[in-house]
Amino acid sequence: MTFFWTTKIVKYEKPDADFLKACTLPAFLHAFGHCLTNVSFAAVAVSLTHTIKTLEPVFTSIGSFLVNGQVYAWPVYFALLPIIGGVALASATELSFSWLGFSTAMASNVAFSARAIFSKKLMQRMSPLNLYNFLTIISLLFCIPFVFLFEGSTLAAGIAKAVELKGQKEFILVLLKVGAFYHLYNQVAYQALGKVEPVTHAVGNVGKRIFVIGFTILAFGNKISMQTAIGSGIAVLGAGAYGFLKNKYAAETRTVKRD
Repeated sequence: MTFFWTTKIVKYEKPDADFLKACTLPAFLHAFGHCLTNVSFAAVAVSLTHTIKTLEPVFTSIGSFLVNGQVYAWPVYFALLPIIGGVALASATELSFSWLGFSTAMASNVAFSARAIFSKKLMQRMSPLNLYNFLTIISLLFCIPFVFLFEGSTLAAGIAKAVELKGQKEFILVLLKVGAFYHLYNQVAYQALGKVEPVTHAVGNVGKRIFVIGFTILAFGNKISMQTAIGSGIAVLGAGAYGFLKNKYAAETRTVKRD
């Protein structure tokens, strides 16, 4: 963030107090969603976590209605059924399945869907890149107390063990690489969110998950059953159908005013 602002690659926009206050909720959801996702990664196979997270468009559709009153044509909602069924099928026989991993992945869907909806509203007041930078700063402030509360007693020992295994230079380089790539990924994601609706953005995320699911199976040698593979495929195809039908019936999308 500092690099982009100091080099003026991203023009700095100064927020006022009201804007920073409005950032609090999406920043909390940003931090909470990533914490939940990481817990799920630790509890089940990465491929299963990402299969469950293909349900994000479902939660974003519900959230868009509750927050903005946005209603889509019925065929668009029916396209969500294969996603739900595919995830259920994949989870039923997943070798690494645990309720902790499943529930935290599902909860992260709720957090990230809400984050996208509230962030989209704030993009009317600030550019997506600057908004993401401020959300990241605020979410970091949320995380710091919990780091010391839950991991303070083991943090130093964990770092020392990692340095012992990999060496100090490699440990630092890996941290820098992970941080840089992750930040750049989220910057691109927020730029995309600035150009499309939150639900469309959630569907677009499915394309990323196709790659991640396949890569983790190859890279980590995760074993999956045939039913899990079929369920994952159905969920991914369902997300693709959702995007197609949403575009086809875009003219029928309407906003319902609620008292």
